Amino acid sequence: MTALDPRDADVAPAAPPADDISADALATGARTKGAGDAGAAGDRAEGVLGRTYRALSIGIVSVVLLIAFEATAVGTAMPVAARELHGVPLYAFAFSAYFTTSLFAMVFSGQWADRSGPLGPLAAGISAFAAGLLLSGGATGMWMFIAGRAVQGLGGGLVIVALYVVVGRAYPERLRPAIMAAFAASWVIPSVVGPLASGTVTEHLGWRWVFTGIPVLIVFPLALALPAIRRRASGPADEAEGARPFDRRRIRLALGVSVGAGLLQYAGQELDWFAALPAVAGVALLVPAVRGLLPTGTARAARGLPSVVLLRGVSAGSFIAAESFVPLMLVTQRGLSPTMAGLSLAAGGGTWALGSFIQSRPRLEPHRERLMFVGMLMVTVAILAAPSVLIHSVPAWTVAVAWAVGCFGMGMVIASTSVMMLKLSTPQEAGANSAALQISDGLSNVLLLAIGGAAFAALGGGAVGAVHDTVEAGASSAHPGAFAAVFLPMAAVALVGAWVATRVRAPRAV
Repeated sequence: MTALDPRDADVAPAAPPADDISADALATGARTKGAGDAGAAGDRAEGVLGRTYRALSIGIVSVVLLIAFEATAVGTAMPVAARELHGVPLYAFAFSAYFTTSLFAMVFSGQWADRSGPLGPLAAGISAFAAGLLLSGGATGMWMFIAGRAVQGLGGGLVIVALYVVVGRAYPERLRPAIMAAFAASWVIPSVVGPLASGTVTEHLGWRWVFTGIPVLIVFPLALALPAIRRRASGPADEAEGARPFDRRRIRLALGVSVGAGLLQYAGQELDWFAALPAVAGVALLVPAVRGLLPTGTARAARGLPSVVLLRGVSAGSFIAAESFVPLMLVTQRGLSPTMAGLSLAAGGGTWALGSFIQSRPRLEPHRERLMFVGMLMVTVAILAAPSVLIHSVPAWTVAVAWAVGCFGMGMVIASTSVMMLKLSTPQEAGANSAALQISDGLSNVLLLAIGGAAFAALGGGAVGAVHDTVEAGASSAHPGAFAAVFLPMAAVALVGAWVATRVRAPRAV
């Protein structure tokens, strides 16, 4: 599950873009060339797979499907890749590098799409995504592997925002819920098939094929979607006004968030006195940038929108940081194959979708805050239960059950934060508040992965599984405390999220 995860998109029929897309991107879609065409009388009876939209719908959903497959497959192959590249101490960095660069790319993509249309950022993003996969797949060392993940993050950030702009411009309002639901559904199959396919490829062909094989599949959605996007969604957001200038201040703030988060992550991995300098520089960049991009009062969980934004970060960050270490724990401590370790997370895709579906029922709307509270308690229990498999008398399938429960809770929470954000935003604020929600999500992933990775490395995590050169050699019983040092703090953070969930209701007007 990643900060760019669009599985919550089906909870709000006309949801705004995923990041720094101006409110115009959807609200003024009727003024753009694509949206105007989409509203023509001849298309009114068509669905998303009708003749007018078929190529575009299949193309953009295929892009989301590939991103989803990559996200689930990489987690399965990562333990083997880290061990082969002698980079287990940098394991968390391999995940957070993606989120770090995507933070900047999301903001830049929204402005690029508003300025000249989504075609440019989408094409550039897919190209960068493919280049990052090839770089990681051909890596000869862990830092080269991490650089590839960073390039992937740039591509992923550009793509996910551009796709939401495409939806706002190319589809009439009546079809947007259907295409958003297709985005969400695109994560279910990869959640089940991805770990199995990735594990099989890793065991029989090698982990590098998991990375180098995916770029070949990108050719199909590119060939199908780009011509349709050029016809229906090209040009500036408002052709009458022409291309608008970039908001340099927001771009600088986004760059400050990315660089600051990266420096903190690096300092957390190095764990020496020399790391204090990048740590201080990271904080100096990060604090003012975050204050400029998130609502006032977010850090202190002020009631209403600030707490909604904070909850998005706390929930996503704690869960993703813990989830990133599950396959490594099962492979090195319990001797599971990469396939079986990946499949321990497979059921989560279905329960996440189920949780999202349940919270969207109209009769549960008055109880949304309570659902979010219960969801965070379920996440807390899941994270606490996962490291119980470090005790060898506990069945390894305990993780699968726990993670299915946690994903159900996440489905309710993540979807509800999107709904609450829209509920508490005026139309003029929807774009900026949507950006804040995504930045909180991505930034918390980076910071909590940095904290978890630092604790993991400090307690000897770098030696986990080092006595074995291959997965088949068996599990290592060394350093189980390194894993506990990741999961227990993340459970505490998730429990704080349950308290934040009690503050999402807006304060009553006096």
